Amino acid sequence: MFLSVFEVFKIGIGPSSSHTMGPMSAANRFLALLASSEWPRPAGAVVSHLRVSLHGSLAFTGVGHASDRAVILGLAGERPDTVDPDRMDAIIADIRQKGAVEPPGHPSYAFDCEADVIFNRKEPLPGHANGMTFYALNADGAILLRQVYYSVGGGFVLTDTELTAWKDAKDFPAGESDEGTIPFPFRSAAEMLDMAKRSGLTIAAMKRANEEARMTRGELDAGLDALWDAMHGCINRGLKGEGVLPGGLNVRRRAGQLYDKLSRAKLSNQFDPLMANDWLSMFAMAVNEENAAGGRVVTAPTNGAAGVVPATLRYFREFQNTGGKEATRDFLLTAAAIGGIIKTNASISGAEVGCQGEVGSASAMAAAGLAAAMGGTPEQVENAAEIALEHHLGMTCDPIAGLVQVPCIERNALGAVKAVTAASLALKGDGTHFVPLDNCIETMRQTGNDMHEKYKETSTGGLAVNVVDC
Repeated sequence: MFLSVFEVFKIGIGPSSSHTMGPMSAANRFLALLASSEWPRPAGAVVSHLRVSLHGSLAFTGVGHASDRAVILGLAGERPDTVDPDRMDAIIADIRQKGAVEPPGHPSYAFDCEADVIFNRKEPLPGHANGMTFYALNADGAILLRQVYYSVGGGFVLTDTELTAWKDAKDFPAGESDEGTIPFPFRSAAEMLDMAKRSGLTIAAMKRANEEARMTRGELDAGLDALWDAMHGCINRGLKGEGVLPGGLNVRRRAGQLYDKLSRAKLSNQFDPLMANDWLSMFAMAVNEENAAGGRVVTAPTNGAAGVVPATLRYFREFQNTGGKEATRDFLLTAAAIGGIIKTNASISGAEVGCQGEVGSASAMAAAGLAAAMGGTPEQVENAAEIALEHHLGMTCDPIAGLVQVPCIERNALGAVKAVTAASLALKGDGTHFVPLDNCIETMRQTGNDMHEKYKETSTGGLAVNVVDC
């Protein structure tokens, strides 16, 4: 199942792709459905009131992930890629005062920000841990339209029927659903390596050919450059950020202070064998501190893991890069190819498989991208991804107080360090290794299925219950 680089990487807002961006996008989709003729509106019926119920992981950690705020903003017509983070508080305050949302192109709908966002912790929806039910009611409170959506990770949102079709698509024979639409329809790492061998192309070149089957080269390059600009800008904003992150844990931003120390050491030529790790960690922490503050980020492949790929790419550009824009584009295309394989065959959702699916996937993507940008063969690239993912297997998702702060920020830093280490190890070999990437991905899927729900983004186990959230 083909996933574009622009589906793997999305520009949005923090703190969570599945719990913030997903619910906002679901609200956008519900508004579009309301305005369409694609539902059986009773004769003379008028929608006057909206309501939403959050289920599963969204119910347990929705407040910490700002899921309620995201739904409210989405029903007001705001979108993850265009909403102004500096205006969100004012928009919500206006809705609270009016008791209504007024999305563009729609009438005013009654909406009580407290009563009409329901955190239903008792009734999980059957399709996925991140379920939502949107309701449109008439003036008497009768339900005119009910629609279920699932936020399946990385900002992807599916209806209940779409989710069933998506799961069925995973059962297609390899490449069947993409035959005839893209030149290299690989669904696994083994297929990817086989196609690279037969074509003589790199992974980035095959991914580029797939993308250019649906857009022009100019459009693709402009989009890739925009992704890097957004990542780079997020790092820079994070390095300038100060103070305490919102949410009540009183976590202080550290990236800016670390940047000052490392910059002084660099200028004075002070040698420190750990400095490479420090720069990587700093870049990743800058992104995830910005994400925790609700700022503009790029899902890579999720918000909770948004710091790994940008940190690794920024480190490459500042300390290794000799390839200019093309090397950066190859990095992103290769990373997206690996991310697409992982999402197709396992998951990138912490609510489904724990943090191995978020930071683990991001580390594998970053390792592959770095190996490719540094001239690695397809076999070395696949090896780099496998090394990085293998050493995240079993990682739980247990954010304290449901906030994407502890341990998430530092996990991104270590994910970036592992990515660079994995790429370095792979590039020093010939690509031959014991565990294929596909087997590692399948192991992650099985481990996630076996993992208890309390360790999958519900904040009911692990660090979330063993550290006082004060």
